Amino acid sequence: MKRCPVCESRIIGRSDKKFCSTKCKSVHQYETRQKTEAFYLEIDRQLKINRKILKTYNYKGYTTVRKSALLNDGFNPGFFTHYWKNSRGDVYFFVYDYGFLDLKKSGKNKYLIVQWQEYMRK
Repeated sequence: MKRCPVCESRIIGRSDKKFCSTKCKSVHQYETRQKTEAFYLEIDRQLKINRKILKTYNYKGYTTVRKSALLNDGFNPGFFTHYWKNSRGDVYFFVYDYGFLDLKKSGKNKYLIVQWQEYMRK
């Protein structure tokens, strides 16, 4: 008599059946993925948080925000998807379609937040 590895119920049916139900099979697959892909999921989670924060502050398409405000909301500047360098040599770090540039303005640390533009592709 075989038992389900998730809920320990008796397995009825085919001899090669491993789980008692599709629900238990799904639970097992989810838990396995959480363990094997933990690093990927952590990075993906932080990228989504960063994008959401940049989008929230950048309601005009181009804005300057205190660095501390973003950091307090959970923004982590170490997580970004790509970068773009303008003609002056400034490097903008992008989280998908929102970018940020580290600035020191009026003696305060700030981020200039921009939205991706088609001319940046070149």
